[in-house]
Amino acid sequence: MDRKLDPSRDDLPLMANTSHILVKHYALDLDVDFESQIMEGSIVLFFESENRCRKRSSSTEETCQSESSEARTVRMPEPCHVPGTSTRTFSSKTGYSDFVICGKGEKDTSGKDGNHDNWEQASGISSSKYCCDTGNHGSEDFVLVLDCCDLSVLKVEEVDVAAVPGIEKFTRSPKLTVVSELRNQIVRELVTLPADRWREQLDYFARCSQAPGCGELLFDTDTWSLQIRKRGAQTATDFPHAVRIRYRTNAQGRSVTWTSDQSGRPCVYTMGSPINNRALFPCQEPPVAMSTWQATVRAAASFVVLMSGEHSAKPTQLQEGCSSWHYYVTMPMPASTFTIAVGSWTEMKPETCSSNDLAAERRSFSPSDADFGCVGVCCHVDYPCRFQNASAAIQEIIPHRVFAPVCLQGACQETLLPLVPLCLSAAHSVLGTHPFSRLDILIVPANFPSLGMASPHIIFLSQSTLIGRSHLCGTRLCHEIAHAWFGLAIGARDWTEEWLSEGFATHLEDVFWAKAQQLAPHEAREQQELRACLRWRRLQDEVRSSPEEMQVLRYLLVPVLVSAGIMYWSIRQRLNLCLATRAPCKGTDLAAESSLGTSIYVQHPYMLCLRTYGIKPNKEKTGFVSDSGSSVIKHGLNPEKVFMQVHYLKGYFLLRFLARRLGDDTYFSFLRKFVHTFHGQLILSQDFLQMLLENIPEEKGLELSVESIFQDWLESSGIPQPLQTERQAGAECGLVRQVGVEVEKWNRVSRRPRKRKRRGTEEVFEKQSSALPGRETKASVWNGHWVSKHT
Repeated sequence: MDRKLDPSRDDLPLMANTSHILVKHYALDLDVDFESQIMEGSIVLFFESENRCRKRSSSTEETCQSESSEARTVRMPEPCHVPGTSTRTFSSKTGYSDFVICGKGEKDTSGKDGNHDNWEQASGISSSKYCCDTGNHGSEDFVLVLDCCDLSVLKVEEVDVAAVPGIEKFTRSPKLTVVSELRNQIVRELVTLPADRWREQLDYFARCSQAPGCGELLFDTDTWSLQIRKRGAQTATDFPHAVRIRYRTNAQGRSVTWTSDQSGRPCVYTMGSPINNRALFPCQEPPVAMSTWQATVRAAASFVVLMSGEHSAKPTQLQEGCSSWHYYVTMPMPASTFTIAVGSWTEMKPETCSSNDLAAERRSFSPSDADFGCVGVCCHVDYPCRFQNASAAIQEIIPHRVFAPVCLQGACQETLLPLVPLCLSAAHSVLGTHPFSRLDILIVPANFPSLGMASPHIIFLSQSTLIGRSHLCGTRLCHEIAHAWFGLAIGARDWTEEWLSEGFATHLEDVFWAKAQQLAPHEAREQQELRACLRWRRLQDEVRSSPEEMQVLRYLLVPVLVSAGIMYWSIRQRLNLCLATRAPCKGTDLAAESSLGTSIYVQHPYMLCLRTYGIKPNKEKTGFVSDSGSSVIKHGLNPEKVFMQVHYLKGYFLLRFLARRLGDDTYFSFLRKFVHTFHGQLILSQDFLQMLLENIPEEKGLELSVESIFQDWLESSGIPQPLQTERQAGAECGLVRQVGVEVEKWNRVSRRPRKRKRRGTEEVFEKQSSALPGRETKASVWNGHWVSKHT
């Protein structure tokens, strides 16, 4: 299925069949070539099949629920199921006995997109007409589907993990005679090692990634995916559990940006948006595919390689003029969070090292130092978790480094470096344990399209944050630090619910920044009220200028049983008719006449019809669902979405509304409890709201319910009614009034008529020239605009 999408109106497909098989670990081995602007090498994927993964998930959920039963019954997300759309289906008309494998000496099969598929050549038919089932369907082969775009795939092969010396310790059944079953058993044992054996696990992942291949696999590519099959492997359980893919990136690949830094030297970084990392390496993009990774990257010795990793990597000299860098991550996270940046960066150090900085370095903890299990029980899959480390819990400032081009050294030392420990300490005082053990901060090139971006262990900041006073830099740094908890340690199970990341980060940046500045309570309230006023006016502008369907924080999947003859368009026709005529939707219109079930997206204004006639949305699923696990990101390819702030602002105002309603002490006490319960997991909106309402005093939760919050804030476009009421009734704080008076004064001055006399051109020019250096400029911000006047 070579699907051509219109970026102005289409959704971004996530093609990976994650319901059948999951990647548990990636091992990357790449060379960076700045002359040709490509990265080339291999990636080895270690899998766990569906049945075993679901079994482990079920046991983890039961344990978590029993441990926390005294507080509440926790509904844990299912880590092996995700909404999706169906991918290609393979027919059984072609016999697989005719398949042959392409050898190195055979004809290059690369297409116009640069992909080298051996599927068409091996089968003798056109891949565009060839259909297959991605699951277990009769006697046909299982097909692994990975998200892949703008990559040239050169070769795919099974890895002979059984050839690794010492690997026999992972063989439970020595009597196994089928070699392929033995290899899969080794991988199953390796990916399920307990957290206290993480070093041994990483070591064997590295050894296995270097093991020889034991047979090429058939593969095919289209615009958005890579499909891989092994002849005779009919289920995900039979499919090879260790697969190596040799590939190279494209200079114009949308996940990778090749550019020059502020000093004019070449560099490359991954933005991961809007198509995430599928143009960096073949992967499973859906958030449910949480995995660990390790990466070895080689580049010229003059370059520094920064990456999402748990340790501060140092280069290894390979040969003259070439260095190797190695990073790893032991906390499972979606592949979209992986980040890499290579350039001639310089580490910025403060001119004088404070005692606080030295203390932070002394309190550096790696997983090997952790006393796991001494701070409660976590509900996530097993990994070396800092929340179970009593020493990490008291670490206010984690080790951190700042990198930038050397030309920005002065600005970094003056503006950024003093703020990092203050902001890290402020975040710890609000939320507790830092989820990650260290932090790198990189000032990215001028073409970076945002003020900042957070990834595990690394933050990208725009050079714009270094300009002027520390306020912009401090608030943005606090925003990105907040993503360590909300967006990374706790992720959204459905990416369309991005308010769970951006809304929390926007709300917490004000709280962190006030504490970093050590403001008195009344000063913090006034500063936060001023920022709320500016955001309120920005939200109004956004709502006026953006499409209604893109103002909804949570897209709904409404379960409707439909007879086989009723198509999607006819359902929307009936909903439109009900909305226009207020006629009741009868059961025969939308209900079952057969056992066939389907689901449709419903957005405002259809919600009015649904609520009026008793059709309830399914809060467990917010996207199209397929049996394979493939899905879509709503409006993921819409260029307007990149510049929209609705999810930031509406999410921020919802959380501000809840904090004011419950009181800061109650709200932030709950937030720390929520973080401890759900870190390392994926959530939906109801996970947060249900736990919130179950853990607050009854008198403070009056008139609050999950349903009312969904209806008022998440499922509707436009300005939420509670927010309208609050802004109309609320009294402005002193700081807001002060700014208003100042702006009005300058508005009056600008409207004052001026008398001008005709004079000679030279005289006027001389007078204006002499007056300019002594004139002072004042500026104020109001209604989101700059008002400037010379005095």
